[in-house]
Amino acid sequence: MSGVSKRGNLRRMKAQFPRERGDGGQFERQPDAFRERVSDAAGAAHPVVAGRYRLFISLACPWACRTLIVRQLMGLEKVISLGIVNPFRDERGWGFGEPPGSAKDEETGFRFLSEAYRRNDPGYAERVTVPVLWDGARERVVNNSEDDICEMLAREFRRLAEHPVELFPRERVREQGKLAGAIYEKVNNGVYRAGFATSQVEYERACGELFAELDRLEARLEGARFLQGGEICEADWRLFCTLIRFDAVYHGHFKCNLRRILDYPNLHGYMLDLYQQPGIAGTVDLAQIKRHYYTTHTDINPSGIIPLGPTLDLDAASGRAG
Repeated sequence: MSGVSKRGNLRRMKAQFPRERGDGGQFERQPDAFRERVSDAAGAAHPVVAGRYRLFISLACPWACRTLIVRQLMGLEKVISLGIVNPFRDERGWGFGEPPGSAKDEETGFRFLSEAYRRNDPGYAERVTVPVLWDGARERVVNNSEDDICEMLAREFRRLAEHPVELFPRERVREQGKLAGAIYEKVNNGVYRAGFATSQVEYERACGELFAELDRLEARLEGARFLQGGEICEADWRLFCTLIRFDAVYHGHFKCNLRRILDYPNLHGYMLDLYQQPGIAGTVDLAQIKRHYYTTHTDINPSGIIPLGPTLDLDAASGRAG
């Protein structure tokens, strides 16, 4: 423990999401509510059809932006339409327009994404999250799990993709699953476990696990361009969506400040390499990212002040093998 008194350890700050706080002050993310699937199988409730589905995202959210990246990489822009919510989320949840709820989503007429959730469950009372894959024909949410959505876009919609890529290589499925699990728990969700912890003990535990995993990933990338060698897989984009937000948000706002990604030569170069892949820069909006975190999490940043920095040169040479 880092010199904090026992009395200090017992203090509890107000939880950003009280229903997702454990007894020890740890952040316990709610499970995804809707897990139906789009499928090419005969008689599927949600068949693979161009123009039927809409992907709702926030450009601020790392989970949602991973689905946006897969849609972009596969060339599914003409197959699955896109709805983008306002980066600021208040007590009504994600909304459309500025301010949220002042405009309607052009395709569905929703003012708030919660309206989509309540088409499935009129009594839904949990936190409304992005991404959401919406079935316009049945007028219901298919799925709100970013893992499921990425897999469906990469596999089920593959025959409709303009330029499909292999993000889930079958010969590496076991290795990728193990790698993705560690990245999710220690890094993707790890920054949230640190940032939303309401006790010193849980914050230090999450932060320690986060940086231990970043250290392992730094070492892994010493001899490889990407996580599984020379080809980009889904686990790379899973990691990228946290890395690209790290120095701008998680380092300060979530107190993940032992090191910056800039301080990791391999991870920083790897992040730049991925950012500079065709079409990816357009999925990253640091202004919206900073606005969302610093103005929405009022229990962490009650002033709502958005910091000016840091200055990030995302177009710098990555130093990775071409």
